[in-house]
Amino acid sequence: MGFKKSVEMQTTMAELNKPNAIGVRHLQALLMFLGIVFGYFLRVNMSAAIVPMTQPTAGAPYYDWDPSTKSLILSSFFWGYVVAQLPSGLLAKRFGAKIVLAIATGIAAIITIFHPLAVNNGDWQLLCTLRVFVGLTQGVVYPCLHTLLAKWAPRTERGFLTTSVYSGAQFGTAIILATSGVIFDSEALGWPGIFYISGGIALAWSVLFLYFGADTPAASKSISIAEREYIESLTGSGTDSQVLAVPWKSLFTSLPFYGLIAAHCGFTWGFYTLLTEMPTYMSSVLHLDVKANALLSALPYFVMWVLCLIVSPTSDWLINRNILNITVARKLFNTIGQWVPMLCLIGVAYMTEEEKTLAIALLTIGVGFNAASFCGYLVNHMDLSPNFAGPMMGVTNGFSNLMSICAPLVVGAIVENEEDPNEWRIVFFITAGVYLLCNSLFLIFGKATVQPWNDQTVTSSTRSLQKKSDEELDNTPTSSAWTIDSKVA
Repeated sequence: MGFKKSVEMQTTMAELNKPNAIGVRHLQALLMFLGIVFGYFLRVNMSAAIVPMTQPTAGAPYYDWDPSTKSLILSSFFWGYVVAQLPSGLLAKRFGAKIVLAIATGIAAIITIFHPLAVNNGDWQLLCTLRVFVGLTQGVVYPCLHTLLAKWAPRTERGFLTTSVYSGAQFGTAIILATSGVIFDSEALGWPGIFYISGGIALAWSVLFLYFGADTPAASKSISIAEREYIESLTGSGTDSQVLAVPWKSLFTSLPFYGLIAAHCGFTWGFYTLLTEMPTYMSSVLHLDVKANALLSALPYFVMWVLCLIVSPTSDWLINRNILNITVARKLFNTIGQWVPMLCLIGVAYMTEEEKTLAIALLTIGVGFNAASFCGYLVNHMDLSPNFAGPMMGVTNGFSNLMSICAPLVVGAIVENEEDPNEWRIVFFITAGVYLLCNSLFLIFGKATVQPWNDQTVTSSTRSLQKKSDEELDNTPTSSAWTIDSKVA
């Protein structure tokens, strides 16, 4: 109990000395938010462009690719993306996340600008090759952001700051999809324009972030002493993680870590199945034109972005008011974020062209409620180990993005006739099943307390106190219905 009281006293004192509501931590979060917005420009542009690239529109060239070739193109991004996950987490830990993220984004932006030239001169094979390289460079985004957030997001603001940053994925997706119709209809640009614009903007951000970004509060030139001390006392990463070896054995013998992997895999399968295939589904089954397709494809991601900004302060409020303990809150919000979409997809599976309004409404609700998962699995890396959040994200994102490779390929294998709603029904049922299984594993094995192996320098007696404190937190009355925790750290 002495260890627990010491932690609580430290947190209370830090909160009493909390600096102004808006500080350098929020400016850093804004830079990270824009980074993920423009990063998603680079990955989503192909999902939007694949439709006009295979149709005669705005005088731009088009290609007669069959469904399996289109699925191959859409999945190729993730071949490089998966490979980059673990190395990028280690690179961020070794050289600093700021420089790794900025340089990788700049390289990805330049490659993106050359997409139209590649497809005109090398057809889809060369395009796939460039998408692999974009995936390889974009694979650094989540491990780097987790490394940065572990140092910049205080425990009392972790849900809001983390979710606000990662909501850039939805905002970026919505913006690129919503504007793509106008770009495609432009006589001056056509579908190549989406690659020129997204690449140019991302390149400009990488230069901006190199200048204004900071790896830690101590590395910032503009932060006040009060805010720096406030952040450092509440990040839970008191030891410099760059001098600690990643405890791989502890990671891969930790059941809460496996629960986290499962939750991440479930989210990624569902999110990317809809992200990569929704424009094709709306065009082929619901028979929406390119411009309407672009706007309606963007709508669910606007809704998800708005809900991100609602559920994250709600989660923090429930935790900070001791209404829910952290583990219960993570499991509750992850369940909302995966099982509500599961039910919506089951409904969409039975929709026809005549019911397109209801189908779009269900897709919007399903994708929108994915936002709750950001207060579930996405912040759980920092809950378990602030010092190794980046490498942990590299591992879980690597496993989960194997799903990103598989999902479009599974769709390509199942959907031979893109206008057949019965074939799409199988796709939606498979996605719903993945949501059900993966979140169930998170409910069984998940945990949200700092694990003993977070700090390799602590003594065995301190570890025992930490473990006892964690178990006491998870045995509070609010956790009885939701927390099914492993005794293995």
